[in-house]
Amino acid sequence: MSKSAIARLQGAVSYAFLLGLLLVVIFPFYWMTVTSLKSEDQMRSLVSMFWPSPFVVDNYRHLLQKTDFVAWFGNSVFVAVSSTVLATAIGTIGAYSLARLRFLGRGFMASATLITYLVPPSILFIPLYAQIRNLGLADSLTGLIAAYPSFTVPFVTWLLMGYFESIPVELEESAMIDGATRFGAFWRVVLPLSAPGVLAAGLYAFTQSWNEFLYALVFITDVKLRTLPVGLSSFITGDVYGWGFLMAGAVLTTLPVIAAYIYLQKYMVEGLTAGGVKG
Repeated sequence: MSKSAIARLQGAVSYAFLLGLLLVVIFPFYWMTVTSLKSEDQMRSLVSMFWPSPFVVDNYRHLLQKTDFVAWFGNSVFVAVSSTVLATAIGTIGAYSLARLRFLGRGFMASATLITYLVPPSILFIPLYAQIRNLGLADSLTGLIAAYPSFTVPFVTWLLMGYFESIPVELEESAMIDGATRFGAFWRVVLPLSAPGVLAAGLYAFTQSWNEFLYALVFITDVKLRTLPVGLSSFITGDVYGWGFLMAGAVLTTLPVIAAYIYLQKYMVEGLTAGGVKG
């Protein structure tokens, strides 16, 4: 077999593997979407298993008109966006300080940041709830916004530390020689160059806050203040699952995250090629 034939065969195998992997990744979302467009009778039937016939939007109509889904959606948007902005701002400044400044205890603080990220949130929610209650923030969205950075800030900080260390320090020194302050050099030089890393960290923080379930379940008791993960779990009663409502809610819950990744992807790619220094 010639080298060209071997190369074509390897390419075909690679594409076949990637196609199979793509199907594995996409199929759950496809099944979720198809199920949300079926009636209860269609879900129990094998006739239209992979394609609804006919399409039914009653699940979405019931979800939007007869439940508190719209309120839950608004709560999730408010909490996720607010906590993401807070976590990204704190993590970015903290990561820059640990990466650039030299002070006593810097290594310990960097290690403590990683250790904090590795601690499971499930063993922290009891003491954290006690603190939130002492501050008078229990059963409020503000309490969730204050609690979520406890697991998003450590990751954002640790991720951006490596990103800032990869940026040549000479760029900041040149800016400070020209009269910029330390913060001015950070704001005008380092931050634009680190935009892809900041966006990636922000997307992670947003995804974590958007999908978080345990804190929202423990800290919030008011039905109107629930976030989407907790609200959708109310469609499960004992061993009875409202699959139509669950799948419709899951589709609407997933769309903002997909939209955020698609919209911000181009900025991340542009940021990777920006900031070149001419010799």
